Amino acid sequence: MHGDEDGQVTGLARLGAAELGVPLGRRATLVQFSSAFCQPCRATRRILADVTGLVEGVRHIEIDAEARLELVRALGIEKTPTVLVLDAEGRIVRRAVGMPRKADVIAALGAAV
Repeated sequence: MHGDEDGQVTGLARLGAAELGVPLGRRATLVQFSSAFCQPCRATRRILADVTGLVEGVRHIEIDAEARLELVRALGIEKTPTVLVLDAEGRIVRRAVGMPRKADVIAALGAAV
């Protein structure tokens, strides 16, 4: 995935149902931070939906950045879309800013599963 992929975040190193509002995927979770008028966010939503349809046990969760400012601040999210790839335990293993390519998302999932 493009962007800052080191997975290092301030505040939270692991996310779960308590922070996200829904359960994690069995194998991995793609967490997308979006905003209402963000064109790349819509395309990213389609890409991530395609990937979750291809890879069993992966869940896509989209979060409205404006509605979840406390989480955005804790994770150091500065732009939308930002995508976090979580492993089955909720650890952040990849982070990308901007619209990812489908092949990059699939490759990033390799680090999570």
